[in-house]
Amino acid sequence: MSGLVAVPYVSTPGGRLRSAARLALCAAASWYLCLWWGTSTTPVPAALPAVLILREDVYAWPRLGWERLAGVVVGVVLSTVLLHWVTDPTWSFPLVLLCGCAGMYLLGRPGSPNQQVLITALMVYATAVPGYPLARLEETFVGIAVVVLLGPLLWPPDPYRSATEGLDGYRTAVGELLAGITDGLERAATAPEAVRALAAGALPERARLWLRPQACRDAFDRAAGGRTPLRRRAGRPPEGLDGRLVLAARTAPTLQYFTEELYERTRPRGSAGPAEPGADGPHDPALHALAPLVRVTAGALDAALRGGDFAEPLDRARALDLAHRTAHPSRHDAVLRAGLHLTHEALADHLHRSGAARPGTPGRPPPPE
Repeated sequence: MSGLVAVPYVSTPGGRLRSAARLALCAAASWYLCLWWGTSTTPVPAALPAVLILREDVYAWPRLGWERLAGVVVGVVLSTVLLHWVTDPTWSFPLVLLCGCAGMYLLGRPGSPNQQVLITALMVYATAVPGYPLARLEETFVGIAVVVLLGPLLWPPDPYRSATEGLDGYRTAVGELLAGITDGLERAATAPEAVRALAAGALPERARLWLRPQACRDAFDRAAGGRTPLRRRAGRPPEGLDGRLVLAARTAPTLQYFTEELYERTRPRGSAGPAEPGADGPHDPALHALAPLVRVTAGALDAALRGGDFAEPLDRARALDLAHRTAHPSRHDAVLRAGLHLTHEALADHLHRSGAARPGTPGRPPPPE
């Protein structure tokens, strides 16, 4: 899951500029090192690792470098051996192609073949220049070494800052999503199409949204464990960040379940077949009564993720949940509320663990003696 670690979800112009500068510096350093070494007059393979390996996830650079180096080595050896033993192009090209494809999948990871094997094998096959295979290996090694050794020195990331920015971005996105849902539910009585519009959300964007908390959590854990670039331990994290990341990671699946159930509940039904009880689309009274519960739950979650006091909005959200359960006790309504109810439970656990509970309140820690 390397792609899910320490990724800045709200990219800034400064971050993009630093990434571009890092890529350009590593590519230039690799190029001029190979010119100094004398591998060739145009060492393009030395600059390619900077383009193909440098990602936002600095922790993935060593793995990507090893994968590329292994692919180049196997591709060079494969094409060189086949061309030595099979000189007829009628047979040599199909063999290079077939063996390159086999090596690509044998050296790859599930769902991610190592394409460098086939690319290198074809480049060696097409470039009939003495010394090219060895030069290709040398230039690739130099490029990967520069990326792995020099790259982390250029604007090394702050994992705690990445986790904080990712959490803030997630909190903002979830707040906007729940605010849109609340607005649609409130306008449903006079504008039924407002509820139907809830089903029009872009699924890929929603799916990526719910992955953000775990990515932030991974960044925090790596920083706390000292597994930061250059093996230096990061500074102290902001107070309460760990607990808020845990809360975000716990509530993401519960809110995802709620939103997906709501989208399914409001999706226009076909005319065929009997109507399901408690699923009347935009004319469903349970949906109309859900708006205050969603609004207050969103406010409590936002305050909790900001590190503020959320005990009072959580109490109101639980009271609204009980009122909705009393007024709409059907099985379908219980399924619709389940995600919100589990979100309340996660908030209550966070309140208990953070020590911010109000004294003397049932279900919370007792006041100190």
